[in-house]
Amino acid sequence: MTMGSYVPPIPNKPWIETPLVESTALSLSANCRIFLKLELLQPAGSFKSRGMGNLILEHIKHASAQSSSHKPLHFYSSSGGNAGLACVIAARSLGYKASVVVPMTTKPSMIAKLQAAGATSVIQHGESWHYADAHLRNHILNHPQAKTEEAEEEGIYIPPFDHPAVWAGASTIISELQHQLSDNQPPDAIILSVGGGGLFAGIMLGLDQAQDEAWSHVPVLAVETDGADSLAQSLQAGELITLPGITSIAKSLGAIRVADQAFQYAQRPNVKSVVLDDAEAVMGVCRLADEERLLVEPACGVCVALCHEDKLREVVKGLGPQSRVVVVVCGGCDVDVGMVVRWREEYAQRFRELRGGYLMGKGREGTD
Repeated sequence: MTMGSYVPPIPNKPWIETPLVESTALSLSANCRIFLKLELLQPAGSFKSRGMGNLILEHIKHASAQSSSHKPLHFYSSSGGNAGLACVIAARSLGYKASVVVPMTTKPSMIAKLQAAGATSVIQHGESWHYADAHLRNHILNHPQAKTEEAEEEGIYIPPFDHPAVWAGASTIISELQHQLSDNQPPDAIILSVGGGGLFAGIMLGLDQAQDEAWSHVPVLAVETDGADSLAQSLQAGELITLPGITSIAKSLGAIRVADQAFQYAQRPNVKSVVLDDAEAVMGVCRLADEERLLVEPACGVCVALCHEDKLREVVKGLGPQSRVVVVVCGGCDVDVGMVVRWREEYAQRFRELRGGYLMGKGREGTD
């Protein structure tokens, strides 16, 4: 048997079960029990390890079931960084190559992380993920040379959020919550960030699949930042819309169009769409750094901005001191201490306004 025809055994999953911890500081602020699902501890530093890893596993299993003469697999993803990093780390841990196409707005530090993780190649193209993804699908994977019998590898497209296997991977968060919460009862709400909608669709899928029907009715707060709010604008328009561009600091939420499945889920009565500004997202980053010693991107920090009594109760009615709210700390690797320091300085005045509004009991409405 030649090396090119060798099919390795099906490996273990390339993600981990992450801890669920109760935050004393955030619970005091929200006047209810806030639990943090620490997805930033995944191998790739974000929840993306679940979905990307699950889809890669599906392709490996399919290849193993085929003729032993198949070509070696080479996985390709398009990403602003985190999904691509998850693709590379998952593929490499399973013994396969992976390459990533990122938009031109991707920071050099993230490109360096992709290369350090073992990416075969990192290609920059387009002003947003949408254009990077189109370049990958239409020009790289669809190149005539890549489709010939003489091609040495089989290129496999790994979308960052819009695929059932990606949602199924993210849905494992719910199966973990079912045994991590002390009495196996559903939480009173789940807060998560929405970019392309892969995490959101996975959470909704997991809630639907729970044996206890009560889980399917859990309020889900789908949070975006102003300038990356393609889901909220789609809901307002009553149809999927495409943003002209991403203007938010939360580049990881930089999908100008959400997955159709996410849009369908978002129309359910237990889903609440919430849009906050960049300063609130950065304040969430700072709170996690100061109070929990956790370093995350603004795309993740925006969820923490809701963990204040007035703001949270505007969205979820009937919460009390013993109510349990799970915040999915989705993570993200495009952040460092220096960036947090700069954000503190840049948004200092807005932080003071936000804190003043909270103290007056008016939340965001008291600062506009």
